[in-house]
Amino acid sequence: MLAGAGVVLGLAAGPAQAAEVSFATRCVPPAGVGLDPVNGTTKVEITAPATAKVGDEVDVVWKFTQAASKNPNIIDLPANSVQPTGTLKASGAQSADLAMTGPRENPAIPKGGAMVLSDMKGTLKLTAAGKVTLTPGAYTVNAMGTNTVCTPTETVPAAGTIDVAAGDGTATPTPTDTATSTSSPTPTPTDTATATPSATSSDDGQTDFTGKAVDIPYTCQSPLGEKKATSSIQINAKKSGGSYGVTVQFKNSPMDSPADIPADSVKPSMEVVLGGADTGSVHVEGPTNSAAIKSGDPIEIPDMTGTYKPGATGDSTLSPGVLTINALGTTTTCTPDKTAVSLTLTTEEQEGGASGGSSGSGGTSGTGGTSTGGGLAATGADDHAALKALGLVAGTAVLLGGAIFTFMPGRRRL
Repeated sequence: MLAGAGVVLGLAAGPAQAAEVSFATRCVPPAGVGLDPVNGTTKVEITAPATAKVGDEVDVVWKFTQAASKNPNIIDLPANSVQPTGTLKASGAQSADLAMTGPRENPAIPKGGAMVLSDMKGTLKLTAAGKVTLTPGAYTVNAMGTNTVCTPTETVPAAGTIDVAAGDGTATPTPTDTATSTSSPTPTPTDTATATPSATSSDDGQTDFTGKAVDIPYTCQSPLGEKKATSSIQINAKKSGGSYGVTVQFKNSPMDSPADIPADSVKPSMEVVLGGADTGSVHVEGPTNSAAIKSGDPIEIPDMTGTYKPGATGDSTLSPGVLTINALGTTTTCTPDKTAVSLTLTTEEQEGGASGGSSGSGGTSGTGGTSTGGGLAATGADDHAALKALGLVAGTAVLLGGAIFTFMPGRRRL
């Protein structure tokens, strides 16, 4: 039943190898939906070439053989409404956090049914000779506009090793110093973006950190179907004590409105993806539109803000993630086709920090609560706004506001 389960990679670098690992996982629902975190077991199979050489770009596939939890007994999930994203960690001869993305492909999942997640794929550019070990990390399940962050709660066993030869084909020993970290968030073979630190917190007395603008291609899901958009996004940070105030800026509008939209009816939010030393995400939100938006005008994405409380010591990266736009009772979700690092900070671990969870606007980590016995914390309860939004999405009579956005590039309105 797993989408893409029959895919076999034809890797030029060498014969493919596949290994299955399982690990205890804690899945945390989005804030405010009324569901407790879930503790379960994730089983995945990682496929990668057994051998390669420096300079090769190798395809890696992450296949879920068991998700950590089931769809709760709240709502049936329709076909092609669930999308996984995650991070695969490379260590040994080189260190990298590889962004993995799966398509929004799944069979209809009934209430209480097993979650069926598509295969996630990414591309790793090999930069050093020796043994490169691949280990699954945190992953996020996006189900019709709501995100559940699932994080390992134990040391995850390695799921594969690539023997990397030098460029001339001769193998060299694995370096013992792995302090140098390169990041290659490349969910498709054509993406070779690397993490370029644009700021660090090690500068004496520095409190303001400016990221670089990165072009992010999005696939946006609305009740009227799928649209594509590319936006230039910049992430900045301001240090206060051990935490950082995070600001996400859209340099251009990703969409125009084909209808008049009243004031205070459009609200954006984003999950900023953490990488490098830290894991999880930082939730940022923007204000509602202060003025009415006329038909044909760009829909401005205001600056979105939140608080990042580091959960790890080292170089931590911040990359644009899933963008959610709520408008007039409907939800439009834009998922990056590929992402890139906008800002790198040299962080110090804080108690209750983000590593392994998600930081909300108040800077707390997505931990705590008790197990619900196997339900995926991704939708909400009958009386909560998230479920009401899902009901509107499923309806055919309510096609308003965010449900009828037309996505196209345009300049950012100031």
